[in-house]
Amino acid sequence: MQAQLECYTSDTVVADTTFVNLKDYSKEFVYDMKYATEDNFLKAKVYDCAECLLRLKTVQALVSANEDFMKDGYKIKLFDCYRPLSIQKKMWEIVSNAEYVADPKKGSIHNRGGAVDISLVDATGKELDMGTPFDFFGIQASHNYTKLSKKVLSNRKYLKKVMVRNGFNSFDSEWWHYNLKTGLKDAVSNQKWNCE
Repeated sequence: MQAQLECYTSDTVVADTTFVNLKDYSKEFVYDMKYATEDNFLKAKVYDCAECLLRLKTVQALVSANEDFMKDGYKIKLFDCYRPLSIQKKMWEIVSNAEYVADPKKGSIHNRGGAVDISLVDATGKELDMGTPFDFFGIQASHNYTKLSKKVLSNRKYLKKVMVRNGFNSFDSEWWHYNLKTGLKDAVSNQKWNCE
């Protein structure tokens, strides 16, 4: 009987909706967590630290996508991951415009741990040209905007193709934003991360 008990307690199973830190699952990402700095459209630091928490299933899909990119010599660069609802409220206080910030009454997929804002970097760490910076709120940031160079269109198409193949949906007006398809119905969360 004792051996059976040990068997069950030694294997910790983590639910796929549990929040985890991406860096505990892969060291192969580049981080530029914009909301942990003042270098963002809010012009305010709203995160206490630059950690990327996501639900486990989002992390697994993201690691898989990054492995695909690495085969071609690229890596995912992260600008934003999970966002606690309290921070969504703080952002809404700074910019109360649903075109730029999701209304905290509804919550966003970022508050559900199923969204990432990303770009790609090459082997030297140089960001691929996507035509606009992250969090650029003009028509040029849209996936449907085609008056861009062939290289930019190709880079965006490549990013989208690999992300969609790994279970993500794109967001039409923001080339950088990807939602995990299976994360859309997860609950809005206000879980805080541990800043060490």
